[in-house]
Amino acid sequence: MKLKPGFIFNFLYLDKIHVLLSVRNTVLLLEYFKLLDVHDSRTLNDVQFFHFLRCITDMSRQHIRKTFIMFDWRASGEIGFDEFYMLICIIIANKDKMEQQFLYRHSRSIFDLFDMDGEHTISPAEFYAAGFLFNIKGRAFLQMFQDYSGNSGEFYVHRQLNHFAR
Repeated sequence: MKLKPGFIFNFLYLDKIHVLLSVRNTVLLLEYFKLLDVHDSRTLNDVQFFHFLRCITDMSRQHIRKTFIMFDWRASGEIGFDEFYMLICIIIANKDKMEQQFLYRHSRSIFDLFDMDGEHTISPAEFYAAGFLFNIKGRAFLQMFQDYSGNSGEFYVHRQLNHFAR
């Protein structure tokens, strides 16, 4: 996934330590979100979300639909600001080549995002299906999955959290 040039997100950066937006940039992002929220519902529906991502990224229709499902944490058919913030941080992390740092720093949130079936495990298929968000492909996918899962072929919440607690 790549950010297209000419959008405000090209001028936002993540803090190198926490890999999050500054307060000033978060306020700016909130105002941007309010502009997108034409229904004044404090959420974006699937159509708004689709056209927003189609406009600012090179994502395919299929990936945008999958992204919406992944970020619709409450299964309400809408994306709130919390989900929008996380997505924009991922997009900016990709832009700045900070994908690895973002994955390590926010491992619990990413785990929940990748765990599509809610079974507190991530299968290789789930990991691969969501890997497009971080430009994970080929050998990088295999290496990352092996790093996280060990020999079991799946990785679990406690294993994943223990890995990052070190």
